[in-house]
Amino acid sequence: MRIENSFIPVRGVGEQTERTLWAEGATDWDCFEPSLVGPTTADNIESFIETASRRLEMGDSAFFNEVFPSSERWRLYENFREETCFFDIETTGLNQEYDMVTTVSYHQAGETTTLVHGDDLTAENLQAAIDQASLLVSFNGIRFDQPFLEASFGLEIECPHLDLLYPCKTLGLSGGLKVIEGEIGLERERPDLSGRDAVRLWRQHESGVDGALETLISYNREDTVNLKTLAETVTDRLHQQVFEQACQRSVE
Repeated sequence: MRIENSFIPVRGVGEQTERTLWAEGATDWDCFEPSLVGPTTADNIESFIETASRRLEMGDSAFFNEVFPSSERWRLYENFREETCFFDIETTGLNQEYDMVTTVSYHQAGETTTLVHGDDLTAENLQAAIDQASLLVSFNGIRFDQPFLEASFGLEIECPHLDLLYPCKTLGLSGGLKVIEGEIGLERERPDLSGRDAVRLWRQHESGVDGALETLISYNREDTVNLKTLAETVTDRLHQQVFEQACQRSVE
């Protein structure tokens, strides 16, 4: 589903009105006819389309992040997929004040990069990756990864952020990332590793255990790369559930 299919950011248009518009044949902005709604709502829609078309041409993801309801921000993914940065962090614990970030992996434009504490994990390198993105994608990153990075490195992350935890819940996919991966048929090379193992592996690396850091990096990178598959699966399913079903009612 693309942003151009959406009317829900418009004042006076709720979920039911949007689905009625789709069922009546207004499946995107170009297909909208003012006669489908009342005059005030029609004016609002036409004004929104004019502004949103210009912002979309500019690649202004922040505008759409603001105007879409939080539950519908998954719709930004299709338009900004090429500039999306999937990211995941590992830490020594859950406390931002006492624990530290050990590795950060991000997958962007088909390439995966891992930054490591004590080496290249710096505020400058993190900011550079964020600055290249129009959309960040994580799993539970709104509550954990992003605030941890902001607190640890003094960052102010303003890039729109799609946290897949919430659209997964909309689809009835609950539990941690690895549980959900199993539900959608996504396999891992090391399914035996967990977040606790990530802490252990870092401690082993600090103690000089050969291969510990490499295993930790592999685990962190797999988390990150799998987010792309999860994002595509979730947005495809929501597209079917939200958009295709409404359009099908029009055909029927």
